[in-house]
Amino acid sequence: MKKIYIKSMLLLASLAFVSVGCSESFLEETPTRYVSVTDVEGTAKTYTEISDGTLRGVYEMMFKTETGGTTDHADFGQKGYDIYSDLLSGDLALTKNSYNRYSNFAQLISTTDFTFTAPNYIAWRYYYRIINASNLVIKSLGGNDAVITDANRSAMGQAKALRAYAYFYLTQFYIPEYTPTSKVLPIYTEPSSSAKPQSTTDEVYKLMIKDLEESITLLNGYSRNDDYAINQNVARGLLAYVYASMGESASNIKAKELAEAVITSGEFPLTTKAALTGGFNNIKTNPSWMWGVDLTIENSLGLVSWWGQMDYYTYSYQFAGDKKAMDQGLFNSIKANDVRKTQFLNSPTSSNHLIPYNKFYAPGKVAGGQRNIETDYVYMRIEEMYLLSAEMSAKEGVDAEAIARLKDILAIRFDDAADYAYVDALAGKALQDEIHLQTRIEFLGEGKSYLALKRNKATVTRGANHLYLVNVPIPYNDNRLDFEIPQSEIQNNPFIN
Repeated sequence: MKKIYIKSMLLLASLAFVSVGCSESFLEETPTRYVSVTDVEGTAKTYTEISDGTLRGVYEMMFKTETGGTTDHADFGQKGYDIYSDLLSGDLALTKNSYNRYSNFAQLISTTDFTFTAPNYIAWRYYYRIINASNLVIKSLGGNDAVITDANRSAMGQAKALRAYAYFYLTQFYIPEYTPTSKVLPIYTEPSSSAKPQSTTDEVYKLMIKDLEESITLLNGYSRNDDYAINQNVARGLLAYVYASMGESASNIKAKELAEAVITSGEFPLTTKAALTGGFNNIKTNPSWMWGVDLTIENSLGLVSWWGQMDYYTYSYQFAGDKKAMDQGLFNSIKANDVRKTQFLNSPTSSNHLIPYNKFYAPGKVAGGQRNIETDYVYMRIEEMYLLSAEMSAKEGVDAEAIARLKDILAIRFDDAADYAYVDALAGKALQDEIHLQTRIEFLGEGKSYLALKRNKATVTRGANHLYLVNVPIPYNDNRLDFEIPQSEIQNNPFIN
């Protein structure tokens, strides 16, 4: 992807104020630097490049720094929250702490104190900014219930999917588990709205499902030019995650059907064995990536970035002293002949022990060598759909189909079928546990382990290489494993106590 250019009149989408609380500083509708709702309402229905440009601004928020409203070095869009979620899952261990960027978080201190800006405020502000900007696009195309012309179908489909994406992550981070009657998140379906009371979780889920179902329909036949854009299969994947997070039989079946629809579409091949240790750094050479962004120097990312936090071969924290590695217990669970075992440095005497040095790396593999980020971000890849389908099948007792999808994955990770033949004998809870384990192994560093932890109602027990809370069992719904509604929201929203 070339640099995501945004026309100057459309900068609201990338820099829009989120409608959090009722303070005027949050709700200013027409700042002089930004375009307002009334500036684009109606116009975008005639000039599709306006809605397309605004959408590009929303997508840019997903990888730009300070989109959570701070200068914190963990504030760099979706991949920043992927690191937070991997740390919460316990699968990503903070093993050395020279700069204290994640110290309070890794100790689960900041997740129990609403006055901590990171992660409580920055996540809240980021996802509600995505929602507000998506609402702007929807409003400009005629509103939530508009009859959409062919020219604007894809724009409306993407906007509704982006809104649902943001609400989904809010449900995962701020709600301990799916409880339909619980009230946590305010719902905003209009841009720059005044403060709203907390809606029930059921209402939030109904909005996400409606948005994504409509998105899937609207995106039928849409062929994207850039991989950062949501297409029909990405929308299906998002809806599969929404249904899977509900933990009910009917929703499990729907999640499986959606995952299978993505798989059988044939749009995305499985990651090759070579690519599993190929650096995960180029979206154009990884056709298994369903959704991601092609970053270039012009995007101006460097020290503050996901690569800076995770890659030893990028000049930043992973190189210089804030080490993030695979949990020792999880590493020990990887079978000896599994290619994924080679993704991590197995050197117990090294300060780099179990960092993903051979999974994520800048080309050239020079320690601290990449200064300006040219390596790409992955948001979703096809293996997620295979393992999600397997998980849903196992939970519904369709063991044969679960095993078949699991073996589709393992067949590429092992050279000898005898090494994974053991899965044929698994059934029931043992099979579910194996699929959960393989999900954790497969997606270390990609922000999926936390979602799986909550879906499987599992317990975190950190291995010996963590700096904090070693061997302490922490259940998925422990208050320490979800974020607090931030202090600023409580102060500015009169409906939240």
